[in-house]
Amino acid sequence: MNGDDLRTRLAGDEPVLMPGVWDPLSARLAAGAGFGTVFLSGYAVAGTLLGLPDIGALTQTEMAEVAARVCPSVPDTMVVVDADTGYGNALNVQRTVELWEAAGAVGLFLEDQVWPKRCGHMAGKQVVERGEWLAKLQAALDHRSHLFVTARTDARGPLGLDEAIERGREAAELGVDAVFVEAPESVAELEHIARALPGVTLVANMVETGRTPLLTPAELRELGFSLIVSPLSGLFAAVKALGDAYARLAEAGSLRDDLDRLVAFDTFTDLVGLPAAQAVDARYGGIRT
Repeated sequence: MNGDDLRTRLAGDEPVLMPGVWDPLSARLAAGAGFGTVFLSGYAVAGTLLGLPDIGALTQTEMAEVAARVCPSVPDTMVVVDADTGYGNALNVQRTVELWEAAGAVGLFLEDQVWPKRCGHMAGKQVVERGEWLAKLQAALDHRSHLFVTARTDARGPLGLDEAIERGREAAELGVDAVFVEAPESVAELEHIARALPGVTLVANMVETGRTPLLTPAELRELGFSLIVSPLSGLFAAVKALGDAYARLAEAGSLRDDLDRLVAFDTFTDLVGLPAAQAVDARYGGIRT
């Protein structure tokens, strides 16, 4: 899988919906649900790997290491990997491109926030000068072999929607594959973005209880958005389920009366590949030297 596969899929009539994942297990669950493309979310990895909010604590190498585990775990699924701001200047961006491609990513998101960045739906964001971000995008485009490069701008919050759209327009002129104006706050703003950037592959970010209205992929496609990311749906659902299960276990001391909350033992071992591991063991386990 590489960036060309995602370009081909986006050339079709249907929008591409990417759920957020954060480890091989979540990626396999998403693939098993039928998703052909997933998004390795920096927000989700910061929360699950470090137990920290998405405020720039996650490093380039930590994200690359997670990507190197996730991508091979779902070989028939395209994985787009969040790259935050590229973790520094143009040289750091090029290193990020190398690491992401080595991990098996098909694409990356590269944003214009000041480092340390913060989640796009948090208050208090700041962005770098337009030219600095465009230079980093150019560095990514020049250095990639296949990556699908999405230019994400967070300028709508600190500088206004018009500046965000202008940044998106200039990024598109560089030749990026998609433009992502983060955190529009109404359907009218989504419509304005689409009208202002005709012919551009546009990304919409659907964050439950975030700043942007939640729309379906069909509704967003009608507005002009073809790459839809739902980065936190699985994470928020998992946190709710874990919290409820742990609370019930603390209360009752056992989940024997609540097995409907759980997958079966064999279901889980099948998910993580026990049958294949057993087949290898059966084939080679008897060999002695």
